Amino acid sequence: MSFDNITYQYDNGITTITIDRPKKLNALNRDTIQELHEAFKKAEDDFNTKVIIITGNGEKAFVAGADISEFAGYSVVQGEQLAAKGQAKLFDFVAHLSTPVIAVVNGFALGGGLELAMAAHFRIASDNAKMGLPEVSLGVIPGYGGTQRLPQLVGKGRAMEMIMTAGMIDANQALSYGLVNHMVEQHELLALCEKIAVKIMRNSSVAIGKAIKAINANYKDGKDGYKVEIRQFGKCFDTEDFTEGTTAFLEKRQAVFPGK
Repeated sequence: MSFDNITYQYDNGITTITIDRPKKLNALNRDTIQELHEAFKKAEDDFNTKVIIITGNGEKAFVAGADISEFAGYSVVQGEQLAAKGQAKLFDFVAHLSTPVIAVVNGFALGGGLELAMAAHFRIASDNAKMGLPEVSLGVIPGYGGTQRLPQLVGKGRAMEMIMTAGMIDANQALSYGLVNHMVEQHELLALCEKIAVKIMRNSSVAIGKAIKAINANYKDGKDGYKVEIRQFGKCFDTEDFTEGTTAFLEKRQAVFPGK
């Protein structure tokens, strides 16, 4: 599988997907969204991939936003379809993968770029990162989940301010808001991400997938997250990983999870 707008690299359990449009500050257009969907699906279907990293090429931007020229003349119906298709194909798709996704925010993450980072399971930022949802300055609102995920991560008041002012926050603010988990100098980003990925890979990939499903259920209307947790907890008992994990604990040794 070849890509024009992204690069795809697998190494020792970690698949790194890099948006590769540095001249456009890695802006998301239709083709890039489609390629990202295909890349994430490929990584999710790969049994050997235990962690997915999403980042942008260059030192200036993770993703500086969407490609406005593609939808500037859209109608109401076309606008709704754009948001619905984008959410289904990429942003919701990423959020509900069973493989952990870490966003490495190496610079600007604006508009659709911040929405993509927020769709990941957590975020690590460089100290020069800037984040924001500037859509209202264009007469539109975030359409790829930004109005929902930002309040979940930073709280309603802060999200309201960020969206209404269309302003950017720096990496320090993002860290204090809880929008990112860690902030480091840019040259330390991938090393820290890989260190965290190694810790994740020591654990049961099956259990992690079920934990993601249970956590996400708390943010779905009409879903009882506690019931989903109970159901997913029970399902763990029918897995080889559970047998290995409990056996290793009782035998006082390190578990070697088969991922089944």
